[in-house]
Amino acid sequence: MKDTEEADRGSSTSGPPAFRAAVDALRSTRLRPQVEVEPTPAPQRLAPYAYALEAVVVDGEQELADGRLVLLHDPAGHEAWRGTFRLVTLVRAELEPEMAADPLLPEVCWSWLTGSLEARGLGYGEPSGTITRAGSHYFGGLSERPPASQIEIRASWTPREGLGGVPDTASHLASWCDLLAQVGGLPPAGPGDASVVTLPQRRGPQPR
Repeated sequence: MKDTEEADRGSSTSGPPAFRAAVDALRSTRLRPQVEVEPTPAPQRLAPYAYALEAVVVDGEQELADGRLVLLHDPAGHEAWRGTFRLVTLVRAELEPEMAADPLLPEVCWSWLTGSLEARGLGYGEPSGTITRAGSHYFGGLSERPPASQIEIRASWTPREGLGGVPDTASHLASWCDLLAQVGGLPPAGPGDASVVTLPQRRGPQPR
């Protein structure tokens, strides 16, 4: 808890005004109740200023998905970002083995990321990332455990900067939580595109 409090306090009270405004917006965003979000220590070497959040998607006593979102800021700009801000994410969820075997799953997961941004009308640029599927089979003393499969999304994008050079980080966070919920198998929070495919409800990684 101490690390979390220090990360939250230090990142929100230091840095240039644009960064502080972007962090304050993240801290004040209202999210759907199934997504639990809290600050976590941010990486120190990726940019002059950074702020990080971690989240868990819950359904009762089960955790359906988890992830981390990092806001980076370089006032001097970054050539690869084509901007002064960058959002970096990691999202993970367990899958049923037959779902993990779907050859189109990586493309579908990437479309969830871009679709969650576009559904909220968010401008962004320079998206990049990887989709990884992993499977585990247990032997010996662990042989009673059923096979497990996991999907992992690692991605980053440059949010469009608005008034005062500040991106709409609140909406980007809400979009990211939409992605987490979708990967976790939850239905959309509100009316959505009927063409969007979601994973069926599945067992969570671990009971809470």
